[in-house]
Order: sequence, then C-alpha cells, then structure tokens
Amino acid sequence: MTKVYLIRHGKTEWNLQSRYQGAHGDSPLLPQSYQEIELLADSLRTVEFAHAYASPLKRARVTAQKLIQHLDQPIRLTIDSRLMEFNLGQMEGMHFDDVAKKWPEELNNFRHHPDRYDETATGSESFAQVIDRVGSAVKEFCRLNPDSNILIVSHGAALNATINALIGTPMPHLKDRGGLSNTSTTILDTTDAEHFTLEQWNDTSYLHKTKVDPTDTI
Repeated sequence: MTKVYLIRHGKTEWNLQSRYQGAHGDSPLLPQSYQEIELLADSLRTVEFAHAYASPLKRARVTAQKLIQHLDQPIRLTIDSRLMEFNLGQMEGMHFDDVAKKWPEELNNFRHHPDRYDETATGSESFAQVIDRVGSAVKEFCRLNPDSNILIVSHGAALNATINALIGTPMPHLKDRGGLSNTSTTILDTTDAEHFTLEQWNDTSYLHKTKVDPTDTI
C-alpha cells in the first residue's frame, strides 16, 4: 500500500489578509509558519518517506524544503508544476469581500457548488482542469513509489478538489467535507495508484491551536 501525505503550505501574508493567491500570487510565509512547519515535522517524525513532491510556488516549495530539513531524512524533493494552485484568473490578489461584490454568484459557486462554477466569468481554471492535472500527478507519484510513504506539498483549493475527487466524491459535493487549513495533513491510501481511500482529513492537532482563525482554512 502507498500512503500519500498531502500537506497544505504554511500560512502567508495574503492568507492572513483574506486575499486570493491562486497560481500567480505568491506572498511570503508568515514568521509563525516556520514554527508550525517544525511542529508538522515533529508529528511526522516516525514516518519514513520515499520521496517528496511540491508545487513550484514559493509558499509550497519553501514549506516542503523546511519540512524535509526538520525531518532530518535523506528525502529527495521533486518540484512539479502540476501541483500549482488553482489558477483563479482575475480574482487573484483580490480581497474576498471585493470578489464577493464583483462576482457574487461565481464566488458562491466556487465555494459551495463546484458543479455550477463558471470559470469563464473570471478567466480561471475549471474544477475539472485542476482535478485532472493534480490528480494525474498524484497517481503518477504513487506508481513511482509503490508500497511507500510519499509527501506532497501543495495548495488549499487544488488539494481540496483533487483529494475529494480521488476518493470518488461527485462534483456537486466536493466541498461538503469543508476546507483545508494551512500546514494541515491529509492522508490517502492506495494499492493500485488509481483507487484511493481517505485515512485522515485536515489534521492540525499538532499545531496546538486554542482558537479557530477563519483565515487559516480555504
């Protein structure tokens, strides 16, 4: 069995400001994020990883590099552009409230009704496009690492859609499980690199947070 540890990158300045980053925005990690990456590493200390993969966007790439450094294992890191965040077109860099004013229907569908989302309104990717590119990468990584543990560091919207699709969630219900938090861990299992089961969703218990911050999760 191959076990896939899917990590959302550490929290950034734009995450804190409630701005969409997408595939083309890339604000710096917050100082606290480096501490949280260490806590993430502590939680994975007993797991032996065969390989790590990360999005080329700096927030994910740095998260992966720091995580591997703290794990203190000789883990090879491969950067793969298929793991980039959802291309959000004109929404990128905008505050959530401004997007809600300009494209209320599109934003509501993006957040709650993926099957109704019209990507042409904002010049973004479709859910199907994101699921196809990220999903193809995850399956390939699993084929390359049978019966191993692998790390994937990517982004909230792209991971959320792809993980749910990989476990067979219909498009109208992709968002039913809720969002993914910064520096969270989600685990999938597979025996054939085609069919996946969910072992753990959006775990952040190792961060020891005492209150919920809505800007942590997308």
